Amino acid sequence: MGAARDRVEIGLVVYPGVQQAAVLGLTDLFQLANRLAADRSPDSPRLRVSHWQWQDASQTVIRSFDSEPGPGNGPAMIILPPTLGDPIARETAAPYADWLRARHAAGATLGSVCAGAFVLAETGLLSGRAATTHWAYRNALAMRFPDIALDADKLVIDDGDIITAGGYMAWTDLGLKLVDRVLGPTVMMDTARFMLVDPPGREQRFYSPFAPRLNHGDEAILKVQHWLQARGARDVTLATMAEHAALEERTFLRRFRNATGLKPTEYCQHLRVGKAREMLQATTRSIDQIAWDVGYDDPGSFRKVFARITGLAPGDYRRRFGAERTAVAGERS
Repeated sequence: MGAARDRVEIGLVVYPGVQQAAVLGLTDLFQLANRLAADRSPDSPRLRVSHWQWQDASQTVIRSFDSEPGPGNGPAMIILPPTLGDPIARETAAPYADWLRARHAAGATLGSVCAGAFVLAETGLLSGRAATTHWAYRNALAMRFPDIALDADKLVIDDGDIITAGGYMAWTDLGLKLVDRVLGPTVMMDTARFMLVDPPGREQRFYSPFAPRLNHGDEAILKVQHWLQARGARDVTLATMAEHAALEERTFLRRFRNATGLKPTEYCQHLRVGKAREMLQATTRSIDQIAWDVGYDDPGSFRKVFARITGLAPGDYRRRFGAERTAVAGERS
C-alpha cells in the first residue's frame, strides 16, 4: 500500500434525500479502480473514499465513512451525488454550501451529478460558469439560479475545479473522469470495461426527449403549440402560425420565443425530430421514409437536423436505441 501522500481522497456528500445507490456505486467504482491500478502497478496512487454529512450535535459536516482511515488533509475532490426526489430546499443546502466553499477555497475540486447541482449552486461558485444537470431539472435550476450558463445537452461539463454531470446515472461518467485524472486513462478504461459502461464522452441529448414549455401563460402561443403538436408541425409556415395565433408576424415571433425559448422554426424541428426518434425506436421503416413521414422533402436535410438536435446520426440512434437493432443492418446513417 502506498504512503499517505500517494492517496487522493474523494469525498461523497450524503445530503438529505441523496440517492444511496449512487453513493455506494461511486464508492465501489473507486475501490475497483484502486484494485485495477494495483494490478498494473503496485506503486500506483490510491483513491481514498470518504462520506460526509451534516451533524447537528457539532453543527458541522463530518466524515461518516472512510475507506482508509488515517491522517490527511481532507478530500481533494468532493462529489454531490444525485437524488430522485425534488431538488433540495435552499435552507437545507445552506450548511453544506458553507462547507463546500471552504473546501473549494482550500483547493478541492467540486463535482455534482443530476440534482446534486442544486447543492453545488448554493455555494455561488457556479455563477457565470458553464454547468449541466438532468434534463428534467433544467428549468427548475435555471429559474432558481439564472446566472448559471446552463447547458443541459451535455452529460458532463469539466470546468477544471468544478465538474457537473447531468443524467441520474452520470455518476459513472463523473467517477470515471476522476479516475482518469488521478490514476490515468488506462485504469479508467479498465474500470469502464469491467463495469460494462461507456467511458465518458456521451451526451445527455442522446436520451432527453423534447419537453416544450407549456406553462408560460401566453394563451395565444399555447394555442399554436397545441395546434403544432396535433399536426406534427408538418406543412406549416410562419404566416400560418401567426394567423393561428391572431397576431402580426413580428409580434408572434417575439412572443413565441419569449414563451418557448425557441424560434418557431427550431420548435418545429424539435417536434419533427421527436416523432422521428419514436419511429426509429419502434419501427423498421427506412430513414428516408421516416424523413418523409415527419415532413422533410429532403432526407439529407433531415439527417443534418436530426444530428444537430440529438447528437447522433439517425442510423446511429437506431442502432443504440431501436427495438429491432438488426433489422436495418447496413442502412446508411
